[in-house]
Parts: sequence; structure tokens; C-alpha cells
Amino acid sequence: MTNEILEFLIKGGVFSVSEIYEYIITKEVTSAVSVKRLLSKLVVQGFLIKSGKGRSVKYQISTLGRLNLEIDIEKYCSIEVDKRVGLRDYNFELFDSLPESFFSKEEIKELDSASKKYHKKILNVSEVIHKKELERFVIELSWKSSKIEGNTYTLLDTEKLLKDGIEAKGKTKDEAVMIINHKNAFDFIYKNKNMFKEVSVSKIEDVHKILIKDLGVTNNLRSNPVGVLGSKYKPLDNKFQIEESAEKLCKAISKMADVYSKALFLIIGISYIQPFEDGNKRTSRLMGNAILLTYGLAPLSYRIVDEETYRESVMVFYELNSIASFKKIFFEQYIFSTENYLI
Repeated sequence: MTNEILEFLIKGGVFSVSEIYEYIITKEVTSAVSVKRLLSKLVVQGFLIKSGKGRSVKYQISTLGRLNLEIDIEKYCSIEVDKRVGLRDYNFELFDSLPESFFSKEEIKELDSASKKYHKKILNVSEVIHKKELERFVIELSWKSSKIEGNTYTLLDTEKLLKDGIEAKGKTKDEAVMIINHKNAFDFIYKNKNMFKEVSVSKIEDVHKILIKDLGVTNNLRSNPVGVLGSKYKPLDNKFQIEESAEKLCKAISKMADVYSKALFLIIGISYIQPFEDGNKRTSRLMGNAILLTYGLAPLSYRIVDEETYRESVMVFYELNSIASFKKIFFEQYIFSTENYLI
């Protein structure tokens, strides 16, 4: 019932107990008393904000409630853009309302277990094997991260490009450059792991600069508005607000209790702010890996992610601030990396 309540309140506005109850009974059999009791619990948990007294009590969803809402992303994204219930504007309260962790104790236990197995597995890997595995990882990351952005290189094309310098026929020069830049960006963060213990706007800019080299994109924080194709969400268009939000993101990351949450929210947070005129999601994925690497954890290649699911999960975060779908992607990709790479 919790998710049904949050799903109803995500539409925005404030609602009375009776209004919420009338919606809930269309979904499942329950009583007004049970709904009221659950509403009180959700207020204590920080998922709802309560206002008024007595019969005038109203409830609205909080940022924490938005973050925890589980959404059918395919169903939501199939709705015509202007008919969606999501937010149109940037949520200035978002970075001030983040939890210390996005993962339950059980999820942390599973992630830590996978990390321990990974560390044990790579402990006695020879230098030759390590070099080959690192090369394989970089090829797969460069291919899939680029593919998420619409790059048409195949995995085999990417291997030939990065290993032999052979560009694929019938492809644009920019596609080859995008892939090469991924390799160079990963090489940079891999060789400079320790510099990412603390995240800063300047470090994000350093990685972005490598990723957009020779692609006609400026590296500075943007001062012009950008739109998001297929979304009602409009990122900030004021350079000072963009810089302030990027700094708040970095501070929020530093306060998180576990590395997985740091990496997860850095990825989605950079994507949300859209600090650059292009290359934001690429930068976010590489910065997520920088966090994981600096703490000795397995980086993500995104090899098994479905590109459409990835894009829809990001879109749902833009418009609803729900992180549940993207968290699932992160979780699955991390487990996959610990099981399939030796770097």
C-alpha cells in the first residue's frame, strides 16, 4: 500500500485522508483506519509531509518519498510527454533531502559479499592476465557507454578501433572519437584513482574535458539552456545555479555512508543537473567508476544493460526523482562486474 500512496501523491499538491483513501480502495481492500495509520508511519519515515490539524490535515509527498517510489518506467514513459504527472522544473530541495544510503542492510550485505569475492578472485591474477582483462573491460565500457548515447559502433568495431586503430566503414568520425575518448577518460581515472576520494566540480570538469575532446563541445559549465529529448523536464539554465547545484551534489556525495550510494548518486546526480552542453551522462558514468575504483571496488562496464531501460530510468528520475529503477540497474551491473572482470 505504501507505493500506491506515494504513486497517488506524486501527482503533486496536498490531499486529505479521505481523498487518499478513495484512491487506495480502487487498488486494494483496506480500511480508512489502516490508511490513516500508514500515513502517520510514512510521515515519521520522512516520505510524506503533514500539514494542518484535525479534519484539515493534508499530506504531500516529500523528496525522500519521491526517491523511494517504485515506478513502472515503461508504462510511465509511454505516456505522451505533456500528459505526464512529473516535475517540469529542477527540484532545488533534492540534494538537501538525501538519505545517507540508498541501499537496505540486506542489499549492502549482498554488495559487500560480491566485493569480497571479487577481491579474492583478483588477488593472485598475473600481470599478463590483468592487462588483458583491463583491455577487455575498457573495450566493453567504451562500446556500451557510447551505444547508450546512440553510437552505432558494434563491439567488434570498437575492439578493432581501440586495439588496432581501425575505424569502422560507414561510421562517422565523431563516433570513433567518442569511443577513443572513453578509453582515454577511463585510463585517466584508473591511473589517478586516489584523486577521487573527494569529488569536486573541477574533477568532474577534468573527466568531461577528456570525453568531449575533438567533438566540438565546450568544457565549461554551460550558460545556455538545454532541453531533454522526450522529457518535460527542463534543467537549470543559469550558470551560477548550475555551479551551485554541482557543488551541492559533491557535498552530498561526501556525506553518504557507503561507496555504492556515493557512486550511484554521482551518476544520476550529474545526469540530473546537466552541467555541460553535451556529454553529461558519459561523464556521470565515468565519474561513478572513479568513485568505485578509488575505494578498490569493481567498476561498471554496463555491458548487459538495456539501453532503452537505462534511458527510461534516467528519464523517470528527471521527472519524478524516483531512483528505484536506476538503483536496480546499478545493483545488477555491479554484481555483473564482480563476477565477470579481473581488473
